[in-house]
Amino acid sequence: MAKTDNQFRENFEAKMNEMYPDVASRGTVSRPELMGVMKALNTDKYPLWLMKTKVGRGLYAVDGGAVVGNTALKPKVEMKEESFVVDYTNTAALIPKKDDNFVPFGNYTDLENIIKSGIFYPSYISGPTGNGKSTMVEQICAKHKKPLIRVNLNMMTDEEQLIGSKTLVEGNVEIVEGPVLIAMRNGTTMLLDEIDAGSANTLLCLQPILEGKPYYFKLKNEMIIPADGFNIIATANTKGKGSDDGRYIGTNILNEAFLERFAVTFEQEYPNAKIELKIIKNLMQTYQCPDDEFAENLVKWADAIRRTFEDGGVDETITTRRMIHIVRAFAIFKKREKAVELCCNRFDAATKAAFIDLYDKVSSPVPEVAPEIAVAAPKPTDEIPF
Repeated sequence: MAKTDNQFRENFEAKMNEMYPDVASRGTVSRPELMGVMKALNTDKYPLWLMKTKVGRGLYAVDGGAVVGNTALKPKVEMKEESFVVDYTNTAALIPKKDDNFVPFGNYTDLENIIKSGIFYPSYISGPTGNGKSTMVEQICAKHKKPLIRVNLNMMTDEEQLIGSKTLVEGNVEIVEGPVLIAMRNGTTMLLDEIDAGSANTLLCLQPILEGKPYYFKLKNEMIIPADGFNIIATANTKGKGSDDGRYIGTNILNEAFLERFAVTFEQEYPNAKIELKIIKNLMQTYQCPDDEFAENLVKWADAIRRTFEDGGVDETITTRRMIHIVRAFAIFKKREKAVELCCNRFDAATKAAFIDLYDKVSSPVPEVAPEIAVAAPKPTDEIPF
């Protein structure tokens, strides 16, 4: 019987290696892959030696003693056969990647001081779209190697997605904690992106957490005490009062008591011309398409459009993010005008035409013509010069 089992195992692993050759490098095999091997072998016998090395939902570590083809495989994950425990204390993977093209500006220093202090100080950052609000928080955490959990909110975001819920895993009911509780337990900065797009009623569940007090998690009947370093930073295009001009459809009027729990509100504007020029030139160097003249023209162009927008002359504007899109398009197509046109296609026809016309004027200004100076004709005289 043992010989038959060993033969089945060898046949199964050989077929698995043939059908899924990357199993060796992954060190794991999925349930659908196991079922595929069983179907190929025309057997209803399960590979029980693999079923005992479960590392996740429908995922199994290849047994250390198994041989697939001529390759000895070892499981990449230390297994406890009775359970699979997620280690939330390993937050190294949550540290954002540093962006060498990032240029600090605006409220960067103040937010850096808040995050470095480790003091719980909920902060709200409002400002127009595409000006680097979320990126600023990410890059501060990247600089100081601090983990960050970022959650983008919308009308469908509910309390269970933020705090935690019961879910069915492999036929068993398990309690899965949400990102807010994970951040609390590990002293992690929590970035609530587009918070004004969330439902006002849902966000009320965060009020006790925004006070920095212990939170009672009813599903586990546990009082969770926030660890040192835990903080909440929210970003939004509005200050929670809705969008009157219709530019930010989907934003909501937030509860006044909820907003009052944020200690400070930062107003983030677009970077000034000097900073924006540096950002664009850095990107051009990264994408190996340096063009100082094009960079300067883009900054002048965007500045002129923004001033016109503020004066009510146009209904759209050019964001810093839109400028980055143009630089990337330039790196791909190597043509200035094409990069500008492609990235202006998102606007309506009239706005697009106006923006492109303005760029043409900025990039190819009409030379000034010196005014003609009238010269008085000489007065007639009877004298004949010699």
